Amino acid sequence: MQANDLGMHIDVIIPAYNEEASIGLVLQDMPYDMVREVIVCNNASTDRTAEVAQGGGATVLTEYRKGYGSACLKGIAYLKAKAVADQPDIVVFLDADYSDHPEEMPSLVAPIRQGDMDLVIGSRALGNLEPGSMQPQQIFGNWLATTLIKMIYGYRFTDLGPFRAIRWDKLLELEMADPDFGWTVEMQVKAAKHRLKCSEVPVSYRRRVGISKVSGTVKGTILAGHKILWTIFKLI
Repeated sequence: MQANDLGMHIDVIIPAYNEEASIGLVLQDMPYDMVREVIVCNNASTDRTAEVAQGGGATVLTEYRKGYGSACLKGIAYLKAKAVADQPDIVVFLDADYSDHPEEMPSLVAPIRQGDMDLVIGSRALGNLEPGSMQPQQIFGNWLATTLIKMIYGYRFTDLGPFRAIRWDKLLELEMADPDFGWTVEMQVKAAKHRLKCSEVPVSYRRRVGISKVSGTVKGTILAGHKILWTIFKLI
């Protein structure tokens, strides 16, 4: 695929754990006229996630260490291993459960492609949130985390949403490391510490296909909440 009309290569990283029922839908809605490569990071799935993703035209990588961040780091390592000339200008992250709307990617990357932003968060809080798509504990957790980021780091976010775009060179500067639940908040806290130019755009969000491995369980919710708060304070 070619670079988009502004000459910027956009690659997409999708972490996926047992999402065979949804990953095909995500790939089907991808705006391929502006995307160069879609990388599905198969995170130790025990179902047909990898096969469905390959059938949908994605580059499939396998990361056996479980964890959302581990899968994302696998995708970053894959891109870093390319020749410098073949590395992307922008990387987009989104989930494999079909809760995000890939077709909204043009508005997500516009502040980078047409402006001077470094990181753009797709905010579900500002956008169209389908009833039941986020649990009350998720909404509260997002509010608490973004409030703490504003108080401690002076950056205003409204969401820790997974649908996000970042300049590749800035992503490398952040030296991302979190292997699991703290991935999204780590990126935003580090972006604040590095004084990156950040913005948000409203995005739509729907009920995911299947049951969430995090917010769908009490244990997952507690672990994720603890990790998010720990990440915010440890990076001070």
